[in-house]
Amino acid sequence: MASSSSFSTCTLNRGSFAIKGISFNKEFNCNFSTLLHRLPVNAKLSADFTYSRLLTGEKPLKWEQSQRLSRNRMQCCALEIEDIPAYTNGKKFQLDDVIEAQQFDRDTLNAIFEVAREMEKVEKKSPGSQILKDTIRTVEGYSDIIVMRHFESGAARRAAATADIPIINAGDGPGQHPTQALLDVYTIEREIGKLDGIRVGLVGDLANGRTVRSLAYLLAKYQDVKIYFVSPDVVKMKDDIKDYLTSRGVQWEESADLMEVASKCDVVYQTRIQRERFGERIDLYEEARGKYIVDKDVLKVMQKHAVVMHPLPRLDEITVDVDSDPRAAYFRQAKNGLYIRMALLKLLLVGW
Repeated sequence: MASSSSFSTCTLNRGSFAIKGISFNKEFNCNFSTLLHRLPVNAKLSADFTYSRLLTGEKPLKWEQSQRLSRNRMQCCALEIEDIPAYTNGKKFQLDDVIEAQQFDRDTLNAIFEVAREMEKVEKKSPGSQILKDTIRTVEGYSDIIVMRHFESGAARRAAATADIPIINAGDGPGQHPTQALLDVYTIEREIGKLDGIRVGLVGDLANGRTVRSLAYLLAKYQDVKIYFVSPDVVKMKDDIKDYLTSRGVQWEESADLMEVASKCDVVYQTRIQRERFGERIDLYEEARGKYIVDKDVLKVMQKHAVVMHPLPRLDEITVDVDSDPRAAYFRQAKNGLYIRMALLKLLLVGW
């Protein structure tokens, strides 16, 4: 049975209330509950429901009481209603506040999801270099430094070319995340005790993960480093990183065997498979997720001094029973992020 929603104001005892109704077979039913508490104490709850107007300017509805449910609740229905699309431009949204999940019905959820899809299209469109420049010039008037996360690769570089104050890239789409890489290298040095000669396994979504890209660039600055790439075929590390490592004399190897790589590495750096990076290709996402999981079995083959790292947040690519193992370094890694970012702010604003 098809239904269509509309919003209207109903005049009840000379008081107007915004309500929502659902139309089934051209009958518009409505429940009044807490709204009736706003009526004067001596109000007649059985008063006639007069004509009401739709907030969108459609023709008025004639209301009549169908039944009284309790002392402060009654039900009414509207007659001669036309089927009206649930949510179109210009219609008032049903909710004034968003407090709890019980507020949402199916029509409200559909409306939110529809607008979210529109916002997704807006967010994915580049705002244009001039708009970004204007934003940076405006924000730098309020602050001494700008920490910027942007959905587009290269946006931070463009912002830095515009600003007269320091810019910190907090992640630019699938491009880079340099502060994460700094805290990663800092964590490796503190956990393993060295950076030269280490073996690191990068696992998960290597094609779209900006953290592993930046980490690869930093690891290339140290001597005798070897990097293993372990990922599903659909999210392999891109050629630009592999070419860069080769040009710097860094050894790298692709592998499909996580257990073998874990047994050789000082660091197993796990990343999540990011659903949002696959767009409409849910089939590719399902193919990739869950293929490589760090669990107790992986810990068994790891060396005693080795650690498991993750940029967080995680999904199910590291099982929670790994958390209690002393080699699980990802929460210590996250804490180190505070110190690294404090250091960057001091150095950029005050100096050494």
